[in-house]
Amino acid sequence: MKYTEGHYYHIYNRGAHKKEIFFEEENYDYLISLFKKYSIKYNIVVAAYCCMPNHYHLVLKQQNYGDIGSFLKTVFNAYTQAINKRFCHSGTIFQGQAKIKEIDTDSYCLQVIRYVHLNPLTAKLVKDMEEWKYSNYLEWIGKRDGSLMDYQLRDS
Repeated sequence: MKYTEGHYYHIYNRGAHKKEIFFEEENYDYLISLFKKYSIKYNIVVAAYCCMPNHYHLVLKQQNYGDIGSFLKTVFNAYTQAINKRFCHSGTIFQGQAKIKEIDTDSYCLQVIRYVHLNPLTAKLVKDMEEWKYSNYLEWIGKRDGSLMDYQLRDS
Protein backbone atom coordinates (compact mmCIF):
# COMPACT_ATOMS: atom_id res chain seq x y z
CA MET A 1 0.00 0.00 0.00
CA LYS A 2 1.16 3.53 -0.74
CA TYR A 3 0.82 5.84 2.25
CA THR A 4 0.20 9.55 1.87
CA GLU A 5 2.10 12.00 4.02
CA GLY A 6 -0.14 13.71 6.56
CA HIS A 7 -2.95 11.12 6.31
CA TYR A 8 -4.08 8.90 9.17
CA TYR A 9 -4.44 5.13 8.86
CA HIS A 10 -6.24 2.60 11.05
CA ILE A 11 -4.08 -0.52 11.20
CA TYR A 12 -5.05 -3.69 13.01
CA ASN A 13 -4.33 -7.39 13.15
CA ARG A 14 -4.99 -10.36 15.37
CA GLY A 15 -3.23 -13.50 16.41
CA ALA A 16 -2.97 -16.44 14.04
CA HIS A 17 -5.94 -18.75 14.54
CA LYS A 18 -7.46 -15.99 16.71
CA LYS A 19 -5.01 -16.90 19.48
CA GLU A 20 -3.34 -14.53 21.91
CA ILE A 21 -0.41 -12.37 20.87
CA PHE A 22 0.44 -11.26 24.41
CA PHE A 23 1.32 -13.87 27.00
CA GLU A 24 2.78 -11.78 29.84
CA GLU A 25 2.50 -8.18 30.92
CA GLU A 26 6.07 -7.61 29.71
CA ASN A 27 4.97 -8.50 26.18
CA TYR A 28 2.63 -5.51 26.06
CA ASP A 29 5.36 -3.26 27.43
CA TYR A 30 7.87 -4.54 24.89
CA LEU A 31 5.59 -3.92 21.91
CA ILE A 32 4.79 -0.42 23.15
CA SER A 33 8.52 0.24 23.51
CA LEU A 34 8.96 -0.85 19.88
CA PHE A 35 6.22 1.62 18.86
CA LYS A 36 8.17 4.39 20.62
CA LYS A 37 11.55 3.45 19.21
CA TYR A 38 10.53 2.97 15.61
CA SER A 39 8.00 5.81 15.40
CA ILE A 40 11.00 8.11 15.83
CA LYS A 41 13.17 6.23 13.33
CA TYR A 42 10.46 6.11 10.64
CA ASN A 43 8.93 9.53 11.42
CA ILE A 44 5.49 8.21 12.32
CA VAL A 45 2.95 9.86 14.61
CA VAL A 46 1.10 7.33 16.75
CA ALA A 47 -2.27 9.01 17.23
CA ALA A 48 -3.80 6.04 19.05
CA TYR A 49 -2.98 2.49 20.00
CA CYS A 50 -4.60 -0.30 21.94
CA CYS A 51 -3.02 -3.68 22.58
CA MET A 52 -5.51 -6.41 23.39
CA PRO A 53 -4.80 -10.03 24.36
CA ASN A 54 -5.38 -11.35 20.82
CA HIS A 55 -5.16 -8.26 18.61
CA TYR A 56 -3.96 -4.68 18.31
CA HIS A 57 -5.14 -1.39 16.82
CA LEU A 58 -3.03 1.54 15.70
CA VAL A 59 -3.93 4.92 14.28
CA LEU A 60 -0.84 6.23 12.55
CA LYS A 61 0.15 9.26 10.51
CA GLN A 62 3.16 9.37 8.22
CA GLN A 63 4.96 12.70 8.20
CA ASN A 64 7.99 14.34 6.56
CA TYR A 65 9.21 11.42 4.45
CA GLY A 66 8.14 8.90 7.05
CA ASP A 67 7.56 5.25 6.22
CA ILE A 68 4.57 3.45 7.77
CA GLY A 69 5.33 0.28 5.81
CA SER A 70 8.85 -0.02 7.20
CA PHE A 71 7.60 0.91 10.69
CA LEU A 72 5.06 -1.94 10.65
CA LYS A 73 7.47 -4.48 9.20
CA THR A 74 10.26 -3.62 11.65
CA VAL A 75 8.05 -3.45 14.76
CA PHE A 76 6.15 -6.67 14.18
CA ASN A 77 9.14 -8.66 12.94
CA ALA A 78 11.04 -7.62 16.09
CA TYR A 79 8.06 -8.48 18.27
CA THR A 80 7.54 -11.88 16.62
CA GLN A 81 11.22 -12.76 16.95
CA ALA A 82 11.23 -11.79 20.64
CA ILE A 83 8.09 -13.80 21.40
CA ASN A 84 9.39 -16.81 19.47
CA LYS A 85 12.67 -16.69 21.38
CA ARG A 86 11.00 -16.16 24.76
CA PHE A 87 8.49 -18.99 24.34
CA CYS A 88 10.52 -21.38 22.13
CA HIS A 89 8.06 -20.94 19.31
CA SER A 90 8.63 -20.61 15.59
CA GLY A 91 6.79 -18.91 12.78
CA THR A 92 4.32 -16.09 12.79
CA ILE A 93 2.05 -15.18 15.64
CA PHE A 94 -0.13 -12.89 13.51
CA GLN A 95 -2.92 -13.74 11.11
CA GLY A 96 -1.46 -12.64 7.79
CA GLN A 97 -0.83 -9.02 6.92
CA ALA A 98 -2.33 -6.23 8.96
CA LYS A 99 -5.56 -4.66 7.76
CA ILE A 100 -5.13 -1.02 6.80
CA LYS A 101 -7.84 1.58 6.29
CA GLU A 102 -7.13 5.16 5.29
CA ILE A 103 -8.91 7.76 7.39
CA ASP A 104 -10.04 10.68 5.27
CA THR A 105 -11.22 13.31 7.76
CA ASP A 106 -10.28 14.48 11.25
CA SER A 107 -13.83 13.84 12.50
CA TYR A 108 -13.72 10.24 11.25
CA CYS A 109 -10.23 9.91 12.77
CA LEU A 110 -11.63 10.87 16.17
CA GLN A 111 -14.42 8.27 15.75
CA VAL A 112 -11.83 5.58 14.96
CA ILE A 113 -9.73 6.61 17.96
CA ARG A 114 -12.80 6.31 20.23
CA TYR A 115 -13.48 2.86 18.78
CA VAL A 116 -9.85 1.81 19.35
CA HIS A 117 -9.88 3.00 22.96
CA LEU A 118 -13.23 1.36 23.73
CA ASN A 119 -11.94 -2.13 22.86
CA PRO A 120 -11.02 -3.23 26.43
CA LEU A 121 -14.37 -2.00 27.74
CA THR A 122 -16.32 -3.68 24.93
CA ALA A 123 -14.42 -6.92 25.55
CA LYS A 124 -15.25 -6.65 29.27
CA LEU A 125 -11.57 -6.71 30.25
CA VAL A 126 -12.14 -3.62 32.40
CA LYS A 127 -15.10 -1.78 33.90
CA ASP A 128 -13.58 1.63 33.22
CA MET A 129 -11.43 2.59 30.22
CA GLU A 130 -8.91 4.24 32.54
CA GLU A 131 -8.02 0.80 33.94
CA TRP A 132 -6.50 -0.46 30.65
CA LYS A 133 -2.89 0.64 30.56
CA TYR A 134 -2.01 -0.84 27.16
CA SER A 135 -3.48 2.02 25.15
CA ASN A 136 -2.89 5.74 25.00
CA TYR A 137 -6.37 6.57 26.26
CA LEU A 138 -4.90 8.12 29.41
CA GLU A 139 -2.83 10.50 27.25
CA TRP A 140 -5.96 11.45 25.34
CA ILE A 141 -7.78 12.42 28.53
CA GLY A 142 -4.74 14.16 30.02
CA LYS A 143 -4.09 11.71 32.88
CA ARG A 144 -0.72 10.45 31.65
CA ASP A 145 2.10 12.01 29.67
CA GLY A 146 3.52 9.97 26.87
CA SER A 147 5.38 10.21 23.60
CA LEU A 148 2.93 7.98 21.71
CA MET A 149 0.30 10.61 21.22
CA ASP A 150 -0.85 13.11 18.61
CA TYR A 151 -1.28 16.10 20.89
CA GLN A 152 -1.90 18.34 17.89
CA LEU A 153 -4.96 16.28 16.86
CA ARG A 154 -6.22 15.99 20.45
CA ASP A 155 -5.94 19.72 21.09
CA SER A 156 -7.44 20.84 17.77
